[in-house]
Amino acid sequence: MSHQITYGRETITYELQFAERKTVDIAVAPDRRVTVTAPLAADGERVAKLVRKRAAWILKQQRFFLGFEPRTPPRKYVGGETHLYLGHQYRLKIFAAEEPSVKLRGGYFYVGTPDRSATKDMLHHWYAARAAVKFPEIATPYLARFAELGYVPKDLVIRSMQRRWGSCTAKGKLILNTDLVRAPRGCIEYVIVHELCHLAHHNHGKKFQALQAREFPAWAKWKGVLEERMV
Repeated sequence: MSHQITYGRETITYELQFAERKTVDIAVAPDRRVTVTAPLAADGERVAKLVRKRAAWILKQQRFFLGFEPRTPPRKYVGGETHLYLGHQYRLKIFAAEEPSVKLRGGYFYVGTPDRSATKDMLHHWYAARAAVKFPEIATPYLARFAELGYVPKDLVIRSMQRRWGSCTAKGKLILNTDLVRAPRGCIEYVIVHELCHLAHHNHGKKFQALQAREFPAWAKWKGVLEERMV
C-alpha cells in the first residue's frame, strides 16, 4: 500500500507492508523506491512519524542512488552533434558509404553508412565493442586487489541498463552499464570499486564506506563528476 509524508519541500512516497516482526524497517532500493516493513499490529500514523523522523536519511540515500542513474538527454544522431567517449566530447560527421564504419579520429566520430537512419545503432554497437575492451582493462588491477582481500566476483557482465551505472548481484556477479564507457576513466574506476566493495558489504554502512575510501580515496570526486557531467 502506497503512502506519503512531507518533509520540508520534499514528498516521500513509500510502500507499507506488514510482517511478523518487532520493529519497523525502512529500506531504500537502488531505483530509489522506499519500502517500510512494520509489525502486524503497528499503527499507520505511528509508522508515518517514524518515516518522517528518518526522512533526512531517506533523501540522502535517494540522492546517493541518483548518482548511479544515467541521465542522458535525447540525441538526434545527426551531423554536428557531440557525443562522449571516456569523458571527451567528439562531434559527429556522417557521410555516405557502401560499407558501414565508425572511426574516432581527432575530435570527430566519422560514421560512414549507406543509411543515415542506422547511425544510432552503429554508434551504440561501437560503444558496446569499446566497453568490452576497456572495462576489463580498467578493472584488472582492482580485481587483483580485491582477490588479495578474498573477494572475487563470479562474473563481469557488460550490458545496457536503464537505471544504473553498475550493479553487484546477491550471487556476486558484477554488472557494468555499457553507457559508462562515455564517462571519464576515473568515473569507471569508481563504479567498479564501488560494486566490488559490495562483495564484502551488501549495504552502504560504515564498513562499506571505510573499504571504499581505503581502496579508492578519490571516490567522492569521481562520484561528483558522474552526477554533474554525465548528462
